[in-house]
Amino acid sequence: MSEYQMGTIESRFADIIWENEPISSTELAKRSEQLLEWKKSTTYTVLRRLCDKGIFENNKGTVSSLISREEFYSLQSERFVEETFQGSLPAFIAAFSKRKALSAEDVAQLRKMIEDYEE
Repeated sequence: MSEYQMGTIESRFADIIWENEPISSTELAKRSEQLLEWKKSTTYTVLRRLCDKGIFENNKGTVSSLISREEFYSLQSERFVEETFQGSLPAFIAAFSKRKALSAEDVAQLRKMIEDYEE
């Protein structure tokens, strides 16, 4: 399995695909030119790279995702917690909440998630 990673610019490009899929590669190049100020060749180079990573596919000029945006960012979050906090979600939340206070709504949502998990 390819490693699902993207830089900031690739993420902006991926968002164009996720928001418009399935999308023709021609239309994708036009939107990339408008939104990212890319040349056609840049669009196709980045698209090929993301296809090689297993995130998208270009099938006869129609581009679509192999994984959803939600699944991609979920995998990224999981990888970050695994690499940075040795897989400890409590350690991540503790570090996060030291700099940014959790709202009452955040705490309620976390409690709900834990209750749902326990069921």
